[in-house]
Amino acid sequence: MPKTFNAKTMEKFQALSQRYPTKDALLLPVLRLAEEEFNGIDDDAMELVAGLVGVPPAKVMSVFTFYTHYRRAGSGKYLLQVCSTLPCALRGSQEIFEHLKKKLGIDSEETTKDGKFTLKKVECLGSCGTSPVVQINEDYYENLTTEKLDEILNKLQ
Repeated sequence: MPKTFNAKTMEKFQALSQRYPTKDALLLPVLRLAEEEFNGIDDDAMELVAGLVGVPPAKVMSVFTFYTHYRRAGSGKYLLQVCSTLPCALRGSQEIFEHLKKKLGIDSEETTKDGKFTLKKVECLGSCGTSPVVQINEDYYENLTTEKLDEILNKLQ
């Protein structure tokens, strides 16, 4: 059965449709709506977005796969994205990543057995001056140490 947005999300979609001048411009925020509605984006969600925005499904897929920040279907409740570009690497992002791997018992692109955490190594999160940085869902955590990271994870447990 095809996916559909609930009434509240459709209201948000209608409001967005009035704000954006082109279908291409509308694609990113509608993907975000699908992510929120379905707790991740799968093929059915991409089909829905394509139909609503009026673009081919291949266009939605190409945009979705380009951006790493969208949650994939099956992602944990918390998506932990560790920046791995040079400024973060020079300030300890690999240590942060290895700490997360060990603490959570998973590797990059994996989800904990309880479905709580998904770990990803990503390219630039645009916070070079406050590296190392980890994005957890929509929130940035900057100037991280393993100790600060443990405090954050304990709050999320």
